[in-house]
Order: sequence, then C-alpha cells, then structure tokens
Amino acid sequence: MKPPLLIFFILIALTASAQRPEAVFTRENMVLPAIPTPIGNYTSVVRVGNLLFLSGRGPMQLDGTYVVGKLVKDLSVQQGYDAAKLCALAQLAVLKAELGELSRIKRIVKVTGFINGVDTFTDQPKVINGFSDMMVAVFGNIGIHTRSAVGVSSLPGGWPVEVEMIVELKE
Repeated sequence: MKPPLLIFFILIALTASAQRPEAVFTRENMVLPAIPTPIGNYTSVVRVGNLLFLSGRGPMQLDGTYVVGKLVKDLSVQQGYDAAKLCALAQLAVLKAELGELSRIKRIVKVTGFINGVDTFTDQPKVINGFSDMMVAVFGNIGIHTRSAVGVSSLPGGWPVEVEMIVELKE
C-alpha cells in the first residue's frame, strides 16, 4: 500500500472510533452493494449467542457483477487489494441488513480470506489487507481482528478473493 493511502486509512480509523460506522459511509461516499440470494443450501449469517458467523463473500461491484481473475496471471496485488475491499463492503451490507445499526458491533473478531492465485503466489496477506484496512476505516480500533490469508487454486465464479468473518455483538 502506498504511504498516502496508509495515512488516509489511519485518519479514517482515528475518526471512525468516535462516531457511528454509518457516518463513515456518508463521509467517504461508500455505497453498500445489494445482498445476493444464496445459490445453495446456506444462509449469509448465523447468530450464536453474541457472535455472528458470516458466510464468505466475493468482490461484488455495485452493478451486481463480480471481479474475476487469478492473482498474478490476471490481476495485480493492488487489484486483489481493491477486490478485497469490495468483499468488505459486501460483508458490511450483510451486517447492516442483519443488525440495522452497525454500532451494535462490539468487535470484528476473525477474518479468513481465500485468495485465488497462481501456484507461486505468496502475497496473500497484501491482498487481504484491503479487507482489514476497510474494517479499521469503518470501525476504528474495534475493527482490528485476527486473520488468516489462504491461497487457493480456484474460487466460485472465478473470484480472485473471498472473505468470511466472525463478529462479536454488544450485550
């Protein structure tokens, strides 16, 4: 990530912790995508106690299409990073639909990112940083989470990245 972009996310993170997450969307002109209907026998989110487990989401663009391609072969690390940010917006849309208010979130607990890259690709963490940076930009310190970034040989629809997450709710 380029230093000016890093500074941008740090500034957003510092202000995000003092305001409602939705205010970040307005200030940064972020638009949450529509939530597609599951194409199998599963649901987008399951609540267990005060934890939400979110199914994996791909990089859906606002027009309903997905970014596709394999890292290094078709897409650069920066394009993968940007695709991971789209996954973050998709997960935020699920959370907003489930909770109504994102201020009900106590903590982003765990993120697992799957990266579709060539066999020799080893920059999975740089790609998933797009998702992580978005969580911190929206939630501030409570957006900092544990994480795994896993390389895979393919993903549904030819996506370059898919991300699932676990979120803790306030009591």
